[in-house]
Amino acid sequence: MDFKKFKAATVQTSPVFLNVEKTVEKAITFIKEASQNGAQLIAFPEVFVAGYPYWNWIMTPVQGSKWYEKLYKCSVKTDDEAMQPLFQAAKDNNIHIVIGINERGDSYGEIYNTNLIIDNNGILIGKHRKLVPTWAEKLTWTSGDGSSLKVYNTEIGPIGTLACGENTNTLARFTLLSQGELIHIANYISLPVAPPDYNMAEAIKIRAAAHSFEGKLFTIVSCSTISKEIMEALKEDVPNVEELLTRKNSAFSGFIGPNGAVIGEPLIDEEVMVYADIDLEKCIQPKQMHDILGHYNRFDIFDLRVNVAPTRKITFVDNHEEFNKRL
Repeated sequence: MDFKKFKAATVQTSPVFLNVEKTVEKAITFIKEASQNGAQLIAFPEVFVAGYPYWNWIMTPVQGSKWYEKLYKCSVKTDDEAMQPLFQAAKDNNIHIVIGINERGDSYGEIYNTNLIIDNNGILIGKHRKLVPTWAEKLTWTSGDGSSLKVYNTEIGPIGTLACGENTNTLARFTLLSQGELIHIANYISLPVAPPDYNMAEAIKIRAAAHSFEGKLFTIVSCSTISKEIMEALKEDVPNVEELLTRKNSAFSGFIGPNGAVIGEPLIDEEVMVYADIDLEKCIQPKQMHDILGHYNRFDIFDLRVNVAPTRKITFVDNHEEFNKRL
């Protein structure tokens, strides 16, 4: 058997707020640097292209409505011209990319929090839409469905991804583990507006460690930061925005090994890119102890069913008899 070994990079930084083209350019700068340093995989934060709806947390829904319009106008589809340089960068630099975007739906009230999985040939091999927007996010994003709960086989190993709070969802995580996931990308946003007793950096680390320890795999965490540019943009509507969006221990990025321990030094709040060497062979011995996909489970007792069918908004029936059968 061939157990892959490779270097991975993870980025902790902010997007160029609500600017797709400049954010893609910023991402490509990191991609080139990571590739030059030997990385074969790079992870970017949640909705990195091109920004998180912080207004949902610090404005009323009515105040924030104009900001939703701005976000919709700069949301993207994967075949948009502005996105093509990102795919080309993956190919040119022979690197796999997982990156969060605001994906534009077909209706004006439809934006998805989506993670893209791009292989080293520049091919979009998958995308995952966040299953449930978290808390105030429900004012912005539409829920995804089970069709995107997939693990993708790549040259460096099987990759799965979940966005931010859904890394708390045990059933979603088990669904990925059951498909042979060995490399998990968990991306987040910095959240200074969490309750006072909530340490966002610690909460991110706990979830990543839990998934790695339970599944005996590698978790790569990428979290965004909040730039002065973002705060300046929101300041006219929220004069005390710095007070609300400045707080220590609001971001965590780094690597967790199959034993649940942090690899190297994690990033707390600072903007930088870090690397780790990943050796998938290290997933074997821990599974001898606890393999919840094999000997350490009881599938004669537990039965998880997952609906992986894409959501259908409407069904047209052109036959009266067929239509009446459904009533």
